[in-house]
Amino acid sequence: MSPSDLPNASLLRRLAAILYDGLLLMAVLFIASAVVLPLTGGEAVRAGNPLFTSYLFLVAFIFFAWFWIHGGQTLGMRAWRLRVVRYDGGPISLWQALLRYLVAYVSWGALGAGFLWSLVDPEKLTWHDRYSQTRLIVLPKSS
Repeated sequence: MSPSDLPNASLLRRLAAILYDGLLLMAVLFIASAVVLPLTGGEAVRAGNPLFTSYLFLVAFIFFAWFWIHGGQTLGMRAWRLRVVRYDGGPISLWQALLRYLVAYVSWGALGAGFLWSLVDPEKLTWHDRYSQTRLIVLPKSS
């Protein structure tokens, strides 16, 4: 069965994968913070430091983009049998990963409206799916 024949993910399945990935991302950001603390004497983590905030934003992007580009699955997506693909079923590009990542922030920032959109979208696509021309598919169960 080709990826273009597989169904798009439901909102509940997406949120479950996000929960898993959120826990893993917190650990990654904790380590990324620990790396810069000795270099800044602890000053980097002060609230409102734009350089530190940008650094963590970039670390989070690298985390997601690497998984999405190399296999299409984060660990949370793997646990819930999800994969991000282009509309034609192929692997996504770095540009699509960047668009997906940035618009996902908008989706959350609009009180989750970009994710809730999947409930009314005929193809169950979110704002970041549509904008990056990607989709989150449900993989078949392994035998």
